[in-house]
Amino acid sequence: MSQSVQYVTNQQGERVGVLLDLETYHKLTNTSIADVEILTGLNLNELQALAETALALRDQAQLDDLLARMQENQLSPDETATLDCLLARVDQLNILKTRAKYTLNRLEATSRVA
Repeated sequence: MSQSVQYVTNQQGERVGVLLDLETYHKLTNTSIADVEILTGLNLNELQALAETALALRDQAQLDDLLARMQENQLSPDETATLDCLLARVDQLNILKTRAKYTLNRLEATSRVA
């Protein structure tokens, strides 16, 4: 029985690469192509950083202020538009973070299977 994954190590014994059998390779590439939610072209560190991303502190402070003032019915039409834009940005950031986490989970699941 052949192993589906073999690691390439450097002289210090650290894993620096991986060799996959053809079946595992096809599973990985076919999943990535068929699953449009998988983020491609990013390494594990980049995916992890993206998964942990937060709204910029300045934007978060503005969002908190606008939400508090909205509850008191104190927003001008321009401020309401700004709030809507910030909320849309939060939604998009959450979608991107979720896709990064999903990609990490799929990679982890695939490496366990392999």
